[in-house]
Amino acid sequence: MSATGKRAVADLLDDDGDAHNSLLHSQGADGHRPPKKQQTSTPSSKSYLSTLSYPSTSTPILKQTPFQQPSQLISFSYTPEYVLEFTDSALRYFVDPPVGAKLDYGYERWVRKPDERGRLDGLLKAISHIRKDPMRAPNLPEIGLVSWRGVMTKMLAAPYEEREGWDLNVMFVNGTLYLEEHLTEARLKEKNDMEPRQRRQSYFGYAFESYCTSETPTRQNGPPSSGAPFGWGGDVNTNVQWCSVVRTKLGDTRMVIGGEVDCIRGRYTGKTDSFVELKTSLVIRGPHDEGRFEKKLLKFYLQSFLLGVPEILVGFRTPAGVVTTTQTFKTIHLPRLVRGKPDAWDPLICLDWGHRFLTFLRKVVQAGDDVSSSSVWRVRFVPSSGVSVELLSGQPDIDEVVNGEERVGFLPRWYWEEVAAHQQTPVKQTTATAATLTDWQL
Repeated sequence: MSATGKRAVADLLDDDGDAHNSLLHSQGADGHRPPKKQQTSTPSSKSYLSTLSYPSTSTPILKQTPFQQPSQLISFSYTPEYVLEFTDSALRYFVDPPVGAKLDYGYERWVRKPDERGRLDGLLKAISHIRKDPMRAPNLPEIGLVSWRGVMTKMLAAPYEEREGWDLNVMFVNGTLYLEEHLTEARLKEKNDMEPRQRRQSYFGYAFESYCTSETPTRQNGPPSSGAPFGWGGDVNTNVQWCSVVRTKLGDTRMVIGGEVDCIRGRYTGKTDSFVELKTSLVIRGPHDEGRFEKKLLKFYLQSFLLGVPEILVGFRTPAGVVTTTQTFKTIHLPRLVRGKPDAWDPLICLDWGHRFLTFLRKVVQAGDDVSSSSVWRVRFVPSSGVSVELLSGQPDIDEVVNGEERVGFLPRWYWEEVAAHQQTPVKQTTATAATLTDWQL
């Protein structure tokens, strides 16, 4: 890609294949605060609070947790009215952004989709659609986990998260874990009532997407309408989304993950190899800024890696929202940018933690004599401590999850009944893409 004023944030380090030592594990008793030592509690039918301690980030990993290259199952679009349709109407194509793009343009016309509960409904509609399609159904694996890419990113990034905790709601139905982010009404109000300065800065990322995308593979260079600046791709409506649903595998857990894709480069083939992720970040003015940016790269990396996005374009902007430079990063190269640095992150630690967490979670939800397919567990992550998992038994807690909607737990009733009738059976699998593919290694 021809980037405007390319500026290397850090030189790529040689991939020297450093050996990694094993991460030690130990077990301990249940507790109401996740212990800081490496230990896990033993789930039992008498106690529904279980804990998994924070992983060590100082001990390298010897054995890599396998991660299967994501393969797209289906895509879908949300219309300007936020109606889901199984078309590619919202797909956008990448085009080079203009020099000096002003990211505050169109702010007053921004149609902002309010933050809502992290429901899985769109992803579940896609799974249902696949199961009913005789051409697609054979590609749908026995599913061990269903979740949005954002939830999985938070979960895998936990070993390096120092400030923000998170809560998840979990259900276990016919052998499948369903994970949604739990947001209280107070938290939703906080997210929707942003301070004006924070709200404007959040808009900058969406405006950058408009400058970088087009409805056609090449930008139409006709006369700008309504005084729009050159390169403006259209006013921002965050109801409009193009989403990809992929199958992948972490360790022994087969996963179906969905997430929004910003745009594609060139011709769309139905695969993930043309996907492009777009990001903005403040210009780097010195070592301190560089260190902050390199920490952000972990989430950039995980977001793209989980969905099979091979390329990330970052627009570096001023505090006022003027893009000064752009830089293209290959997703698989990001770990090399930070390797050997004082605060380096290691994706192998993230994947090892993710595998341990999902193994632990599956054991917890399978324990107990009085749990059912309608049971809901609450996972709580506390930075520098670990995670706790608790079965929700009180009616107020259940009511908060259901939120007065037609649901069983947090699953739509129609889907819960469909799965109950389906009773997951083995499906003949196509040959899986191994985790050792040369183009999708860590």
